Amino acid sequence: MNEAEKSKMLVGKEAAKYVKDGMKVGLGSGSTAYWMVKSLGERVQEGLSIVGVPTSAQTEKWAQEFGVPTTNLSEVSALDITIDGADEVDQNLQLIKGGGGALLREKMVAIAAKKLLIIVDQSKVVDHLGSYPLPLEVTPFGWELTAKRIAALGQEPIIRLNGKEYYLTDNGNYILDCKFGKITQPEKLHEQLIQIVGVVETGLFINMTDTVIVGNQGEISVLEKK
Repeated sequence: MNEAEKSKMLVGKEAAKYVKDGMKVGLGSGSTAYWMVKSLGERVQEGLSIVGVPTSAQTEKWAQEFGVPTTNLSEVSALDITIDGADEVDQNLQLIKGGGGALLREKMVAIAAKKLLIIVDQSKVVDHLGSYPLPLEVTPFGWELTAKRIAALGQEPIIRLNGKEYYLTDNGNYILDCKFGKITQPEKLHEQLIQIVGVVETGLFINMTDTVIVGNQGEISVLEKK
């Protein structure tokens, strides 16, 4: 296991400690969330009683594999905590998410929770958002026109592919990846993008978390909202 994977494992296990008996837990997506779900499965085997709401089909498979009971948002009105990864975290704990294509479900599960706990390795912590391309989930119908309207904001969106086919989200939508460069006003950019007809959701997660667990070469640190 390389150092990056070790960091992901460490923060995943640390995040699982935030989950208490009887909690309803949003289960995030991605390689770091994998270790969190695995750790929760181990705790369930030891007697922890929880129910999880997966943010993607892949996470649901992990939960089944590791023995974590699951439900969905139609069955629960609120979650105690959601634990998820991120593609970028800036100094104000604003996030870019969606590299794995689950940004809409991730955001829906995040806002249903009393607390959103983010888990990342040090490489995801940045001074400003934007080095990582910003994913936008868009409707397949008329996506070319949607892309042109997004391009008018100063960046040519790139349709995400899965092999030679267009990548499809678990919701049957497309993903446009947009490299805006340094994003100094993420809240303003989100508002501009979400108003474009055809944009279902953006990968900007603004003012949604106040705690980020960071793994770095075998060490763990916690970033808190200032």
